[in-house]
Amino acid sequence: MKTGPKRNGFSWPGSRWTTTDIDLVTFAAFDLHVQYNTFPGEEIMRLAADALEVAGVDRGDPITYETLLADHLSEIDFKGKQNRKIRFAVMSSAGLRGGLDPDLLDEVAYRNDDYWRYALFAAVALIRASAAKTNQTVAELAEQLATRHGLDLSRLPSDRDASR
Repeated sequence: MKTGPKRNGFSWPGSRWTTTDIDLVTFAAFDLHVQYNTFPGEEIMRLAADALEVAGVDRGDPITYETLLADHLSEIDFKGKQNRKIRFAVMSSAGLRGGLDPDLLDEVAYRNDDYWRYALFAAVALIRASAAKTNQTVAELAEQLATRHGLDLSRLPSDRDASR
């Protein structure tokens, strides 16, 4: 993954990116991250697991990892160790969906301080894949996830509000 501009010392992938929604979400999540802490990665992982549950993903009706990133996160090109990190983030979300609680503190707190970023990328891919699996838009699936957590997305500014 090539690196692009830096913000507060954080280098983000820039190989095929333009400023998109994923950039904005990544920057917002960066501001939440506390060094040597799994937050917000843990919460992002739980959201991805919820998306898999809403889509009915299980052993009998899986999402294929082999094509997940190419089909649902093609704007990011992972290289070398980054492949292990994104794989761990995807698998930890899937494991949580299946009832396995990954030991994130032991696994990522000191060795992988950027877990939150890979959890975010994994969530984007899994949410997009879950939406496609259920023939919904990402916005429709996001609304379902928000409802599950007692959130009202209608109170957020819309694209039309931002262009005024």
